[in-house]
Amino acid sequence: MTLDQRLVDAAVDQLTRRFAEPGYHVAAAVYLDDGQILTSVSFDNLNSCATLCAETGAYCQAYTMDRAVTASACVCSDDQGALSVLAPCGMCQERLALWGPDVQVAVAQGSGPTGWAARTLRDLYPHYWGMHFGDGEWPSKDVHTS
Repeated sequence: MTLDQRLVDAAVDQLTRRFAEPGYHVAAAVYLDDGQILTSVSFDNLNSCATLCAETGAYCQAYTMDRAVTASACVCSDDQGALSVLAPCGMCQERLALWGPDVQVAVAQGSGPTGWAARTLRDLYPHYWGMHFGDGEWPSKDVHTS
C-alpha cells in the first residue's frame, strides 16, 4: 500500500481517541503489505529513558506478525491541539530500514494533518550506513536480523 491521506487520518484518529486532553501527544499509523493499518502512540514515562516513539508499537506488531511495513505516518498535537505531520526520527528510520529503501514515510509539507508529502526511506537516508553490510546495496531483511 502506498502512503495516502487515509493513513494519516488513521494516525490522527488514534491520537484523538487516546488523548482527550490538549497537549503534546504523538500517534502513528502504518500500512502493512496486505493493506492492513496498525496504529500506536508514544509511550511517555517519567523516566525519559523509558519513553518510546509513537511508531515503535506498530513496527513491533508488524514484526511480530511477520508482515512488511510499506508506509508510515506520524502526527503530533501541541498544547492548543493543533496537528502536524512529523517525519520519522533517526531511530525510527533505523527501525524502518528492516523493510527496505522503498518504504514510504510522511514528511511535513505545509501545516496541519493535510500538509504532508510522501518520501521513500531512501530519499531520507541516501547514504545509509547499513549499505556497507549489503555490498553497496540496501541490506536485506536477513542481513538486518542476523
